[in-house]
Amino acid sequence: MIYNRRKFIKQSGLMAMGTGASFLFPMELLASMRANISPNDKIGVGLIGCNGMGFSDLSSMLKMSEIQVVALCDVDDSVLKKRTADLEKAGIKKPKLYKDYRELLEDKDVDVVIIGTPDHWHCLQLSDAVKAGKDVYCEKPLANSIEECNLMLNSVQASDRMVQIGQWQRSQPHFVDAIDFVHSGKLGEIRLAKAWAYQGWMGSIPVLPDTAAPAGVDYGMWLGPAPLKPFNTNRFHFNFRWYWDYAGGLMTDWGVHLMDYALYGMKANTPKSVMALGGKFAYPDDASETPDTLQTVYEYDGFSILWEHATGIDNGNYGRNHGISFIGNNGTLVLDRNGWEVISEKDKMQSIPLQKNQGNGLDKHTVNFIEAVKSRDDSKLKAPLKVGYDAALVCHMGNIAFKTGNRVYWDNTSGQFSDAASNALINAHYHNGWELPRG
Repeated sequence: MIYNRRKFIKQSGLMAMGTGASFLFPMELLASMRANISPNDKIGVGLIGCNGMGFSDLSSMLKMSEIQVVALCDVDDSVLKKRTADLEKAGIKKPKLYKDYRELLEDKDVDVVIIGTPDHWHCLQLSDAVKAGKDVYCEKPLANSIEECNLMLNSVQASDRMVQIGQWQRSQPHFVDAIDFVHSGKLGEIRLAKAWAYQGWMGSIPVLPDTAAPAGVDYGMWLGPAPLKPFNTNRFHFNFRWYWDYAGGLMTDWGVHLMDYALYGMKANTPKSVMALGGKFAYPDDASETPDTLQTVYEYDGFSILWEHATGIDNGNYGRNHGISFIGNNGTLVLDRNGWEVISEKDKMQSIPLQKNQGNGLDKHTVNFIEAVKSRDDSKLKAPLKVGYDAALVCHMGNIAFKTGNRVYWDNTSGQFSDAASNALINAHYHNGWELPRG
């Protein structure tokens, strides 16, 4: 079983290497990996939000033979049908199906919950899962507002639950090796760190009319606490990312992955000030709301961090469509999902050729989570909630600076900005009878 699992992870890792969010693999191969294990050692998993990364997270966990999927929850019947069929290909019997996540949380067979829903749902679902006594693997970004991030941090810190955020690069060895090199001091004084996502595959979102929700979709439950608006396919499933009601665009989508490592490398958290410039420059008249082009500057004592993103363009910094760089007096370290290298500054140090990615970070991340669940030791977690909190906080700050059009100043003591307009954007606003979790 161990050999088969290692071989499987290697194969699936090669397929996922260097991609943005694709961790697809043949479900039929899972059947050969799932050896018999005592029922007493089974860990029952329930998935809330079965599209995209939610199902990728579940599939990754199912490579561990002690994992048993006992429940799926999604507002779309067609998604539940498709995922049930996918699991059958792996020889996994049909799990219990729910359309209301609260019913899944009442299921005593569920030990661990995966949250793969849109960002605007994360706060309620994670808080409710922790209250229900479940351990949680929650997709990034942590939440859709700074207020929600604060509430989630408080609720998890007051509990004994294991909570891992899906910033899986924290478990990827070559990322860790790169940061060890940054922290070694060999680059000299680092005055600037950059993080960027240039996403050439992303095109225009065409303007489409509102329609009735598809048959089998509980649209009211999909909206949840978001403002009540007519159904539009542009806002549903994957493309929700480009609408402020549900998410924060590329700044919070790719940003939390890459800004996380910029912060990690610089041993930084909240900045003194933030400036952001950008807009809908590539597709000014399409249906999306979030900027397709953005530059955000974070001010710290002695250095700055620069975030950039652009859609429809692949040729980013150093010829990479995504990455992080640490620019020091002696040289620059460049890091992305394919590997890391060091470019020397003249003759001040020796360049280091590309140190390649050697495996599937998502698999390593879910294994790390389950190890923490079994040991009940949250110090083992590679991306505990605080890691997700720090990354989400600075990304939301970037969006707030963009929305206000001002240089915004942050007071770390009060946890607020220095101006009322920016502070007004800290809070979440829940609708349709839903309320922010309290206590």
